[in-house]
Amino acid sequence: MTKKPDIHSTASDAGASESRTEPRIERSAEALVHAVESKRATAVPEARSEARSTPCPASKKNGVASGATAALVALIALSIAWEWWLAPLRPGGSALVLKAVPLLLALPGVWRQRLYTLQWASMLILLYFAEGVVRGWSDRGLSARLGWLEAALTALFFVCTLVYVAPFKRAAKRAARRAANLHREHPGTADV
Repeated sequence: MTKKPDIHSTASDAGASESRTEPRIERSAEALVHAVESKRATAVPEARSEARSTPCPASKKNGVASGATAALVALIALSIAWEWWLAPLRPGGSALVLKAVPLLLALPGVWRQRLYTLQWASMLILLYFAEGVVRGWSDRGLSARLGWLEAALTALFFVCTLVYVAPFKRAAKRAARRAANLHREHPGTADV
């Protein structure tokens, strides 16, 4: 049972009490700081070495990334050919050939398998999917078949991109959870 301090104690009693407990508090604080520092020294390098030793999720998914690149290149070629000479809206070609420009802007990043580019390109490609479905249903003849081909290529690109990016997203979530747990266990280690 803890002894409560007497409210009516004299100043000399308080001074004597402080001098006895002060070294004990300092030793406890030093031990706590040493424990936290040693835990920080062991926890952070372990996490860093684990992150380095974990194989890159992309190493298993290069075929999927190549599929996304091939689908994008085919979609660019289809967009240009469709609007210039296969089945343009106006004879001689139309300005809709410019719809290939955003795809051309995404091509270098997709070719290099950059996650950011793959993410925004997967959202952009949905516009081309919508165009392909609309033109597949509303147009006739070759233009309708090209519309369905465009929808198929965009679906292929979208699925390949999601399959490629998913392991990176899962790894990022795991790393964020580990960092949050480490920070929760040892506040102040997030900046190390």
